[in-house]
Amino acid sequence: MAVPSDHCDDYETLLSLCTDHGGVLTLLQHYRPYLETIPSLRRPQDSMVVLPLPNIRLSETPEASSGQGGTMVNLPCDVAVIMCDPEWKITTETEILVFIHRPPEDFSQLLRRWRQTQILLHQGYEWVMPHRYQHLIGTGSGRGHPLFVVFPETPSRISRGLGGAGLPTVRFPFQPSQVNPRHGQDDHHWQDLPALEDSDRSRLGDGSQDG
Repeated sequence: MAVPSDHCDDYETLLSLCTDHGGVLTLLQHYRPYLETIPSLRRPQDSMVVLPLPNIRLSETPEASSGQGGTMVNLPCDVAVIMCDPEWKITTETEILVFIHRPPEDFSQLLRRWRQTQILLHQGYEWVMPHRYQHLIGTGSGRGHPLFVVFPETPSRISRGLGGAGLPTVRFPFQPSQVNPRHGQDDHHWQDLPALEDSDRSRLGDGSQDG
């Protein structure tokens, strides 16, 4: 099956956009429940660790129990966003996993990537951090929240399937956002944000839900 060149370009463009904090902030503006989990909108570089094509190290393996370190695996998601408390320099329990529709991926393949990620995160694991974040303790929370991104070229059955499964989805290229980060106002602090447990899980896309 031939893949439209526009889809390939859009995928690579979005993946490259989401390698830095500004690009991830732009993405999360289009799904407000996740935007509101950012500890400080004025300090995104201190509030998020962005991992494109992320790796994790599994701790529940024979290698880990023998003190040799766990097995390193590549997560099937495209980008992981790990929230951090900018004051205490520690990771929080909020982990957002971005799944970008890959050409020529169909619905079952895209959904399977999320299912495989759920299985991997059900084990004990730690994030493999970039060098500049080596000071952070990257122990995973096991509570990844998915966000799916589709394109104009994405078949309608994929968008329909994601919607039917109750999985959070946004469309790229983005339309002008109705959400404007309050860069000129006081910081959001993680203590002031609604706890994920108290939020509408159907909107948050919690990994524990059926979708």
